Amino acid sequence: MRNTARWAAALGLTAAAVCGPLTGAAVAAPGAAPSSLYAPSALVLTTGHGSDAATATPERAVTLSCAPAASGTHPAAAQACAELRGAGGDFDALKPADGVMCTKVYDPVVVTVQGVWQGKRVAYERTFGNACMKQVLGGSVFEF
Repeated sequence: MRNTARWAAALGLTAAAVCGPLTGAAVAAPGAAPSSLYAPSALVLTTGHGSDAATATPERAVTLSCAPAASGTHPAAAQACAELRGAGGDFDALKPADGVMCTKVYDPVVVTVQGVWQGKRVAYERTFGNACMKQVLGGSVFEF
């Protein structure tokens, strides 16, 4: 009798842990669209000094989510999302800033992007000659 009570208690606790409590359980509304694990456009961008991501220590990282609205820790999220949309999500196609001159001092800066852009996995890395070139060639997307 004692073992049966223990098993019943264990099964009850397991069911509560797995299924949640029987009262007040949340139920999806009929016709509700299924949600995915990841947002359609959510990115993590990092930057650091070095010639490649394998040897550079990340000095700064920001998040950028562009759907349903621009958000994240990126300092210019709305502008960065607009530029990415304009480039079709292609980081190499970002338009450089007009009229900005940079020195030719070589102090490499590497930028990485990981995440999802419009439902597709993104893994991007680019090394710029210096911080000025990163800002000129990367637009608002890489200004953080």
